[in-house]
Amino acid sequence: MAEAGAHLTSTVVNEQPSIFEVLAQESLMEAVRPALRHAVKVLAESNPSQFGFIWKRFDELYLLLDVVLQNQFLSQCSSSFSENFYGLKRVSGGRGLPARLGLHKSSHWRSLLLLCLVPYLQAKLEVMLARQREEEDFSIRLSQTRKQRLYRAAVAAYPYVSSAWRSWIFCQQLLFVFGVSRTHSPLLWLANVRLARLTTHDLRDAQQKTSCRETSCCCSCGCRLMQRAWWLMSRAAQGVAVSLSTSLSLGVFFLQFLEWWYSSENQSTVKTITSLPAPPPPLHLQEDVQEDEKNCPLCRKLWANSTVLSTSGFVFCYRCIYTYVKANHCCPLTGFPTELQHLIKIYESES
Repeated sequence: MAEAGAHLTSTVVNEQPSIFEVLAQESLMEAVRPALRHAVKVLAESNPSQFGFIWKRFDELYLLLDVVLQNQFLSQCSSSFSENFYGLKRVSGGRGLPARLGLHKSSHWRSLLLLCLVPYLQAKLEVMLARQREEEDFSIRLSQTRKQRLYRAAVAAYPYVSSAWRSWIFCQQLLFVFGVSRTHSPLLWLANVRLARLTTHDLRDAQQKTSCRETSCCCSCGCRLMQRAWWLMSRAAQGVAVSLSTSLSLGVFFLQFLEWWYSSENQSTVKTITSLPAPPPPLHLQEDVQEDEKNCPLCRKLWANSTVLSTSGFVFCYRCIYTYVKANHCCPLTGFPTELQHLIKIYESES
């Protein structure tokens, strides 16, 4: 039994990491994104005029930062940010090649593409799926065009594709545990790389590589002005990436704490601690509310199928507020970020 499981914790044989290390580095980046999203959401709710754009374009901005960060680590350390955080590196090629520091150009770009683009597309597909479910819950009938039918079919097939993808990942991890496969993830297999532990020789080579690059750049900068401008741009990009990596390294534990604090298991405790009475409506809107207590703020008519927004507490006609929130994703009176699930229909007795 000990010999069969020796590769799980061995630090000598082929420098192969254990299953616990590779799963830990994956969970690190999975925890960073939700924590940053929650921080941006809090900023957008506190000041929608200044931070609302960041909340609406969070996925695109996060993709841009992720590309800069991962490209820097793949170029300098032959690993992603989370892999380098746990002392791992990516090695090109198959089973017989040595675990040298440095990736082939094709492996570098495939790794960058799979590290950044796959999570972005997955997040977008999940948002589309949630929106489709909301429209079905509200009994919204989409037009039966060919494009809409293809869209509904793709959304309906996504859960099955996601289940098949997770099954593939689970099988790949089992093969990795028993030593049959050198990679624990299909993304590594598609990038034609595997993970190995960093050694002191790798760290020494990385330092020498950086110093040689700086020396060559300084010698060539005195010859041509364009090369010096390019060198300054590369150094600026490197400084941004290093600052991002340093800030993420320092704040990773704080982000994990935020993820735990706002998890579903801790929501009951959070609600009991942070529960406060509902604030009164804004002062500049109180007069309008007193004069038109039964009128919709959008159409200025009596409420028809009255619906309240849980984010602001104002009451509207269902048709008016549904159309507005679906198009603008915010409250029309306060500007608070709002989604369709924040609509609550009010049922009044006939008497």
